[in-house]
Amino acid sequence: MRSTFLAKPHEIQRNWYIVDATDVPLGRLSSVVATVLRGKNKPTFTPSVDTGDFVIVINADKVQLTGKKATDKTYYHHSGYPGGLKARKAGTLREKNPKKLIELSVQGMLPKNTLGRAQGLKLHVYASGEEVGQSAQKPQVLNIKDLL
Repeated sequence: MRSTFLAKPHEIQRNWYIVDATDVPLGRLSSVVATVLRGKNKPTFTPSVDTGDFVIVINADKVQLTGKKATDKTYYHHSGYPGGLKARKAGTLREKNPKKLIELSVQGMLPKNTLGRAQGLKLHVYASGEEVGQSAQKPQVLNIKDLL
């Protein structure tokens, strides 16, 4: 009798990957990173279990915004108070806080539930010139341009 394989949390092998965001379109980078964070690149993927790997994104300020997204794409958030809707263009967000731009993009591609929030915590983003704090984990290089 065959049965469907379901991964158990204590059986999961997690790897660390490092991704260089230099001159990679934001959406393509985010979709690959979200796939690895969810664990969909593994044969042991189970939708209800966090089977994903850790991802480190470096050079976040050099990510490419194609077309007119730098001036036209807007990110909104609300303070919770009346009239508290805040808006930022993608170009200004990339200049002021490039880490937040990639985090928002990847979070938008993860599930909107407790599991998705846990998967989002495995993402570490660094701008140019920042020291990567996870060198002890010996991350493997994940070449995005080969996957696109």
